[in-house]
Order: sequence, then structure tokens, then C-alpha cells
Amino acid sequence: MKSVLCAAVIGFFAAGQAVCADKYVIDADHSNIGFSVKHLGISNVKGKFNAFSGFIMADEKNLANCSVEVEIRTDSVDTANEKRDAHLKTADFFDAEKFPVLTFKSSKVRKTKDGYSAAGSFTLHGVKKEITIPFTLQKATDPWGKSRIGIEAGLSINRQDYGVRWSNLMDNGGLVVGNEVKINLEVEAVKQ
Repeated sequence: MKSVLCAAVIGFFAAGQAVCADKYVIDADHSNIGFSVKHLGISNVKGKFNAFSGFIMADEKNLANCSVEVEIRTDSVDTANEKRDAHLKTADFFDAEKFPVLTFKSSKVRKTKDGYSAAGSFTLHGVKKEITIPFTLQKATDPWGKSRIGIEAGLSINRQDYGVRWSNLMDNGGLVVGNEVKINLEVEAVKQ
């Protein structure tokens, strides 16, 4: 079970909102926060979250002014299987009633050889940990004159680190549900 929170993951950047930074609001209709996790050690179950929001403060001239903040509703988990989705919302996994959101708030954004990275706190299942999300960024102007940015990111987390421990052992000692959760973020945001 992967969540990002992408954190992040998805996800995204929340630090000081400097006056010279531009604010971009996540366009959920043109974004995807997805995950995959091993099932029985032989295949991957893929899923996504259908309800999330957030913003990106972007300042190309001064990355210290950049930040990301994302909130993902755990009850919006969608693996295209109602029975599995209902189980994922229980205390065995996301415990959506007790922990209704996953969050990522950046503390630092920096340039890397391959793009950028956002370091910050990711909270899942009531457990907050510092993570770094590598990402690439593209810019465009839509046909209506609005400035947009696109972010693509991928990372892995261990669900056990966040107290998401449910799984049964198979006869060969393997896990029914793997511990590693791969998070894939494809986010489009519109300048405000």
C-alpha cells in the first residue's frame, strides 16, 4: 500500500511563502497521485487517490522561496476493486476514519543534476517522517492564457515505517502485501 504522499507524494511544497514567489494551485482534474505495491510477490496492485489538493510556490530565481503543500484524502483510495478499497480504508491500512488525510509539506527545494528535489515532512497513518521527493518540472501556457506547471515525481516508501503493518504470510514465507510502496506523482498546477 503506497501513499504518498507522495507523496507525494506525491505531492508537495510548503515552506515560507515569499512575496516574489508565484502560487500555483494543483489542478486535480489534470493530475494523478498513484501507487503500486507487490501482491503475493508476483504482481503489482496499482491504485490512486481521487481527492487531493495543494499548492506550489515557485520562484525560479530563488529556490529558497519555493515550497509545496499537498493534502490527500485517504477515503478516496481507488484500486478499481470496491472490496479491496473498503479494506484499504480500515484500520488494517489507511484507517481513513481516524487518519482522513496524508500530507506533505516541504521545508526545502533544491536544484539537482536531473531536475529538483523537495525535502519535507510526509505524514501517513499519524506518523510524520522527513522524506525527499525528486521531481522534474515543465512549464506551459494554456490556450486561455493561464500559466501552468507540470511536475513528475516517483519515490518509494516502506509502509511499515508508517505503522501500516497488515499482511498475511504465505506458505513460502513471502508477504501477501509487499512492504515497499512505489508512489508516482503527475501533477499539473495553475498559476493564481
